Amino acid sequence: MRVLRFKTVFLLLLIIALMQSLALGQTSATFDKKKLDTYLEKLAEENKMMGSLTIDSAGSAAYQKSVGFRDIESSTPANADTKYRIGSITKTYTATMIMQLVEEDKLSLSTSLADFYPQVPQSESITIEHLLRHQSGLYNFTNASDYPNWMTESRSKAELLQIFYEDDPQFEPGAQTSYSNTNYVLLQFVLEDITGESYSDQLQKRIIEPLNLRRTYYGGDIDPSSNEALSYRFSGEQWNPAPETDLSIPGGAGAIVSTNEEMITFIRALFKGELVSQHSLDKMTSTEQRFGIGLIKVPFHDKYAFGHNGGIDGFQSHLSYFPKQDVAIALTTNGLQYSLNDILIGALSIYYGRDFEIPSFDQKTISLTADQMKKYVGVYTTDQLPMEIEVFIDGKTLKAQATGQQSFPLTANSKTKFRFDPAGLVMEFDSLENGKYQHFTLNQAGGSYPFTRKGN
Repeated sequence: MRVLRFKTVFLLLLIIALMQSLALGQTSATFDKKKLDTYLEKLAEENKMMGSLTIDSAGSAAYQKSVGFRDIESSTPANADTKYRIGSITKTYTATMIMQLVEEDKLSLSTSLADFYPQVPQSESITIEHLLRHQSGLYNFTNASDYPNWMTESRSKAELLQIFYEDDPQFEPGAQTSYSNTNYVLLQFVLEDITGESYSDQLQKRIIEPLNLRRTYYGGDIDPSSNEALSYRFSGEQWNPAPETDLSIPGGAGAIVSTNEEMITFIRALFKGELVSQHSLDKMTSTEQRFGIGLIKVPFHDKYAFGHNGGIDGFQSHLSYFPKQDVAIALTTNGLQYSLNDILIGALSIYYGRDFEIPSFDQKTISLTADQMKKYVGVYTTDQLPMEIEVFIDGKTLKAQATGQQSFPLTANSKTKFRFDPAGLVMEFDSLENGKYQHFTLNQAGGSYPFTRKGN
């Protein structure tokens, strides 16, 4: 099971769709909190979500609700102070600290990676800014096929560097943008090399103490007795514990634990000039191929949002800030079998008084025999996305797997229509020839992508 996939193709589409589909109106003094309560309670009742949602307006909590359990075995419910692994939202914290080093003249955005790690492929051509903007060309080590075999085991800096040294680069630095956790683990190492202190200590000094954060830290083994959430995946008829990544591995790419309230405190401080200068913030929010520095900016109408998603083990999370509206939203989940994007759209639609119908979740499903499933098996390609999708049978389950991503089960609504709710994904097959479907259309996040069978 792979983790830290937040900006692979599917999840990048999700955050893009979130921002493009929101047309935020003027916030009224009040909104239908009861409707938002009902929506989250329905999600929990249908085993679609466990977690916490917080909306903050002008520095005051406009909404907060937690649903489900932080620890199912002890039947302990989550609450506003429950701490979650926030995955790749960690990258925004790392980028902030790197920009602080730049302001202190201890580093520059044009500094070469070869000054620190000359053994990394193409290091002489890779700058600190390339790492920050995912333009280094370095392979995303968490995409490796053997990664699930060791992700729960501690890894030293030397062991991780050896992996980075051996991985082949994907493109010339600066030539394109491709999300890679390798970039931000290396930034963690650079931060530690320059300061002579651990990432955890620097996080404490540069962000946690100045902002008086009490429930934010570099994580370790999950401790439910300290109100830390365990994470789960839904299979069969119940939530089951997810594997627990050893946080020595993601480090500056995904090792922080926090709460919604404290994440919002952080992103507000970032945009209010409490952590970096306006010049640095301008650099962070300037985008190239949709990525800023530790942030993503996506325009919708005349407004902009800045933020990041996170995903590790069974945790998925979101943090974003709308500067013109002075609104922040944080969503942390420790169990999800529904589209994070759809939950955010629903929550913000209710908050801004827009039409939104709470889903009934009464979707018809059918079962397929092994012979029926064989009709879909194959590798499919498209000209519109840089990946292939393989459809295959795993035991009694039909699954799909995109290039460089984890496999996912397909739920059949009919003999031609399948869905995967956690990603808001629908696949519709057509053109049955010689007992095999030749095409399917992937519908996700408002986009429609035609795939064609490869070979026979």
